[in-house]
Parts: sequence; C-alpha cells; structure tokens
Amino acid sequence: MLVPEFEPAEAVLSGGTADIYFVRTVEILRQEGLNPVATMEVFPNHDGILCGMEEVKALLKRVLPEGSSEVWALQEGEPMKTKEVALRITAPYQSYGMYETAIDGILAHSSGWATAARECVEAAGGIPVISFGARHVHPSVAAVMDYAAVVGGCAGCSSVDGARLVGVSPAGTIPHALILIMGDTVKATLAFDKYMPAEVPRVSLVDTFRDEVEESLRVAEALGGKLNSVRLDTPRERGGVTVDLVKEVRARLDLAGFKNVKIFVSCGIDPQRIRDFLESGAPVDGFGVGHYISGARPIDFTADLHQVGGRPIAKRGRIPGITPNPRLKRII
Repeated sequence: MLVPEFEPAEAVLSGGTADIYFVRTVEILRQEGLNPVATMEVFPNHDGILCGMEEVKALLKRVLPEGSSEVWALQEGEPMKTKEVALRITAPYQSYGMYETAIDGILAHSSGWATAARECVEAAGGIPVISFGARHVHPSVAAVMDYAAVVGGCAGCSSVDGARLVGVSPAGTIPHALILIMGDTVKATLAFDKYMPAEVPRVSLVDTFRDEVEESLRVAEALGGKLNSVRLDTPRERGGVTVDLVKEVRARLDLAGFKNVKIFVSCGIDPQRIRDFLESGAPVDGFGVGHYISGARPIDFTADLHQVGGRPIAKRGRIPGITPNPRLKRII
C-alpha cells in the first residue's frame, strides 16, 4: 500500500461538519484571549483495527501551528484495545478544538470498516477478499470505505478512487447490466475481452440468463486460455451461491479441461458464510464482500482533555494527566 494522499474537505476545515458547541467554544476562547497548550487524548470504545489515522494526520498537518505542536498515535492498521489511547495531540487548543468531531468521526467509521474487513480476511485464511461495498454507502465516503477495507486486509476494492488511495488497480468483473443489454453472457464477455486492456483480468459473471455451470463452460470455451475466473453471484431468489453449486462448477470446468479457471463468489458474503464454504470443502478462489464491510457499525471514539497549560486535568470518571501508552509513535 502506498501512503495515501488525503486532502481535508473545505467543509471540515471551515467547521461545517463540526458539532456547534466546539465552534462556539473556540469563538469564546478567542474573545477571551485564551489559547493554552492543551493535550487531548483519543481512545476507542471497542477492540478493533485502527484506521483513519492517515486522514486525521493530513487534517492536523493543515491546522496545527509548527513548532508548538506534538502528535503521537498508533499506526494505520494496528490492532487497538478498548480505551487504549490511539491518538494524543498537544498544541494550542484553538488550533484543533473545532476538529474534535471530525477526528472522532474519521476514526470511528474507518476503524469499523477496517475491522469488518479483517474479520472476513481472517475467515478466508489466505483466499483473497475484495471489497465490493461502494454501492452501499454515500459516494462521498465510498473511496475512504474501500481504503479502510484494504487497510483491514482486503486484497483489493471496486471503486476507482478507493483503489487510487491505496495504489492498486480497481477490481471488478462484468455487471449484469452489460450482459442484459447485449443479450448473452458470451457476447458480453467477448466484448469485454475485445475492449479492455490486457492487464485487466478476464472474469465473467455467469448467473444472468442460464444455469451457472452451462454459462461457465460457454465462456471458458469462447475465451479459451484468456479466461481468468468465473463469478458466481446467484441471487437469493434462486437459492444463492451454495457449496454444492461451487463444487459442481469446479468439477465441470475441470472435466472440460479448464482447470486454470478460478471461481469467485459474491452476493451476501460475510465471515460465517466464508467459513461455511471453506469448512465444507468448496473450492473458492476469491470472495467479494459488500454490505458486511460497508455496513459495519462504527467503533466509537472518545476525545478528552488531559492537560491544560501543563496542568493535569480531567472530567469526573477519568484520570487527570497523560495516559501512558508505549505503542504510540510521534507522527507530527
């Protein structure tokens, strides 16, 4: 993975996405002439995989004054524990106080997506998992969601901008729309092969018009050695993708001499379904996961001031002063 290039949105920088009480707080402090150096610590309320820190870093680099700021954090993709300090900011409070909402939100959603992805990847035990969840989220966060999925361990993602963030080629096959418009799976696959660059894997969707086994054999015969994989995406209305279906497609392809054609499975995939396929001996070569990752519950993050003007401080229920965490590394 490349180090992503995040650019804070103008709505974030201007405070448009902030809780209003932070905007008002900074304004009050300006009017009062108060801008002490304060230390804020940020921690998760659940175990998981940390993600979003690179985006937070890009924001803080834009707003913190040079020479009087210090930021320590866990690294992108690291496991984190409940209430473990993941981020510590020491800087003049007015420079970052308005961005507490954004910092918490970036870490919350990104870590939730990355953690869900890691669950799928661990269940797959080395078989590639691709993030197919861009269609389930608002387009303004699709790239960040796919980025988080790759941080969590996915081998790739479908959205163009998500792939750009992580420095890989976007992964995708042939949609049902192309097959429906062209009227035949083989015609659509041949057209894909005709116009797409050679480096794009030839993967055919084989559940649109005919039986998956029949379609798999038809496209394999039409493309010969060019066919990389067939994708099974059978909808629930037709019983979904089953262990027996995968086994039959594999057997029929092998008998016809297409042992090198892989089988990619999607549609309603989650960690339990992945385990079911593998424990039943289904010869799956890759999984496409959508809603389980994109619809993952955010991992809430909490931010607290622990030091103001060099003096340890905290609200009731929290311990004043810096919370030790030797795993933190200085990032600014």
